[in-house]
Amino acid sequence: WDFDKNDNSTFDGTADDHGTHVSGTIGAKGGNGIGVAGVNWNVTIISAKFLGRRGGTTANAIKAVDYITDLKTRHNLNIVATNNSWGGGGFSSGLQSAIERANTANILFVAAAGNGGNDGVGDNNDVTANYPSNYPNANIIAVAAITSSGGLASFSNYGATTVDIGAPGS
Repeated sequence: WDFDKNDNSTFDGTADDHGTHVSGTIGAKGGNGIGVAGVNWNVTIISAKFLGRRGGTTANAIKAVDYITDLKTRHNLNIVATNNSWGGGGFSSGLQSAIERANTANILFVAAAGNGGNDGVGDNNDVTANYPSNYPNANIIAVAAITSSGGLASFSNYGATTVDIGAPGS
């Protein structure tokens, strides 16, 4: 569902491709000679979009998180994790509560550590919180972006105590 436009079309043109790119990194089938290979070749992906050309709202982010939680709790879908490769905005008790509802439903909330400031250099999340990755909920896995050689991507946020893991990001 597209909570930004309130419709069931989550693709809004070629300038709207971040989710497609990340989905490919997660689950593009490998060994078929087509495009790229993702990290899990046998996965089902459900879209819950809340960002549009003008950004998004925290209210719609909450709706998207709750939508996925509802699919698991009321509709019995086997959802184990959500990818949240977005960030921005300050602390929100409403969003933290939605993430906790997902936690209660045993859904991991995998969140981007962040892309730093305008200078292209990542920020230390131990010093300056980046949300949603810095919420203290037990189901959050904060992910830094790494390069193909395993180093921290130049733009990625980091943090010895607030970032859990690195994954392909550049």
